[in-house]
Formats: sequence, structure tokens, C-alpha cells
Amino acid sequence: MTTIARTGARLTGRGSSRPDRAFRIGARSAALLVVGLLVVLLALLVTGGAEALGRFGIVGFISGTTWDPVRDVYGALPYIVGTLASSTIAILIATPIALLTAVYLAELAPRRVAIALTFLVELIAAIPSVVIGLWGIFVLTPFLRDTVEAPLSGALGGSLPIFAGPPLGVGLFAAGVILAIMILPTIVSISREVIASVPGGQREAMFALGATRWEVVTRAVIPFARSGIIGAIILGLGRALGETMAVTMVIGNGSAVPHSLFDQAQTISSQIATTFPEAQAGIQTSSLIALGLVLLALTLALNAAARLLVARSTGGER
Repeated sequence: MTTIARTGARLTGRGSSRPDRAFRIGARSAALLVVGLLVVLLALLVTGGAEALGRFGIVGFISGTTWDPVRDVYGALPYIVGTLASSTIAILIATPIALLTAVYLAELAPRRVAIALTFLVELIAAIPSVVIGLWGIFVLTPFLRDTVEAPLSGALGGSLPIFAGPPLGVGLFAAGVILAIMILPTIVSISREVIASVPGGQREAMFALGATRWEVVTRAVIPFARSGIIGAIILGLGRALGETMAVTMVIGNGSAVPHSLFDQAQTISSQIATTFPEAQAGIQTSSLIALGLVLLALTLALNAAARLLVARSTGGER
């Protein structure tokens, strides 16, 4: 057998040595283990939440607006709305800031400055969420109440219901701002790496045609890195959906469906964290587990949508 034939046999699996077989088995086992963990988690949530879903129905539980342990009536809509609204606010605030920061670090900043700023941005991710929550209570919420919410409520509250209500500082808007700060490092770090990996030929070709720096970034760099930037934003949104402690400390823990940015609200994660330790066994515990199942379903739907967006974006580039 020639060298080429032996190499082909190894690549196709024929004549593989024991280390090769062990490697394939180990890699396959690890992949199956990850999938198995997800399946087990899903099965536990379905089993634990079956009592609540059976009593109220899936649609009834998701659309219910009352969470009353005294009457054993549980509805998840206020917490679903709080979760989606706070995460949406966070993405709307964080995305432009993170994208501009990533472009500056990858394209405009001197190397020494870029290294220092990148370290400082990534350092935000290492701050414990409870510390960010404390900062939110004592610094952020008074600032938002006096300088942002009060002027917006006074000027626009009468005509736009989304800005109506008393400016308390603690509420849905403060939770969205806290989440925006927490997801910034994720979006910035991934976007910067994706932008930096754009081939230099893309830039040089645009410069050779007389393009300005702005045109190079917007017409050559960003379109080439679009799929990676979308993935970074989706990862940031995924973290925002599941964040608990910092949000719990500034969102106000309201139990009604929020109708204004300044309303006090609650997310699925914060409701589970604050209620589960004192929950009574039975329908209340089952309802909290069903809330966790809803959050998992939202996360899976988000990841599926992200895969479609990235695949469509990549297909468009090709």
C-alpha cells in the first residue's frame, strides 16, 4: 500500500489506530452528553411544571395576568412581558454603543490604546452582578429618576403612554439600563474580534478606490462581519434574558403587566429567585417550575432565530 493510500485509509476510518478510535468515541460521547443534559433539563422542567400547566393550560398559564398564592391562581404574562421588555431596552441601548466601541478598538484606536480599552471593557464582565445591582440602587436609579425619567414623563407622558407614570427611578427602564451595561462586554468583545478578522484586502481595495475611512468601515468591514455581529448581539440578548440578581434589585418587583417604561415590573428569573425559597410544595412550586420552562422555551426560540439570521446573512454574503 502506498503512502497516499495509507493516508486515505486513515482519513476514511479504515486502518485507524486505537488512539484515533478512542478520540472519535470520546468526542462523540462529549457531544451526546451536552445534548443529553439539555434533554434531561427539559424533561425535569416539563415534569415539574406539569401540574400547573395541566390546571391552567399552556395558553391559560402564559396569558394569565394574576399571580396570587392565596387563591392558587398563577399567570405568567406579567413576567414574560417584563423579561422581553427589559431585554429589548437593553439591546436597543447596548447595540449601538457596543458596535461603535468595537469599530473604534478594531479600526481606529492606536494599538496601545486598543489593548488598554479592551481590557477595561472586558473587566466589566468580571464584576459580580450583585455589585452592579448595588451600584444601580444607590447611583443609577437616583440619576435616572431626576435627569431622565422626570423630564421624559413631564414632556411626553401626557401624549405617549409609554412615558407615563411617576418617575420612581426603580422600574423597568432602570432594569434595561443595568442589563445594557452587563451585556456590553459580550457584544463588544465578539464584535471586535469579528471586525479585526476581516481580511486586509477588503480595506485596501476600498482605499485604492479613494474611499474614506467611514466608507471603508460601513461598506467593506461591517457587511463582511455582519453575521458575526448578529451572533454577538444574540449572545448578549441571551444573557439579558437570564440575568437575575442585578435586575431583581432595580426592577421594583411589580406583579402587574407593565404599560410604561417607568412602571415597576418583574422578570421570569427575578420572580423565580425571589419566590422559590418560600414557595409551598404543590401548585405554587409547579407554577414556578413552569415559569422556568417558559424561559427555556424563549431561550431556545431565540437561538433558533439567531441561527436563521446568521445563516441568511452568511448566504447573502456568498
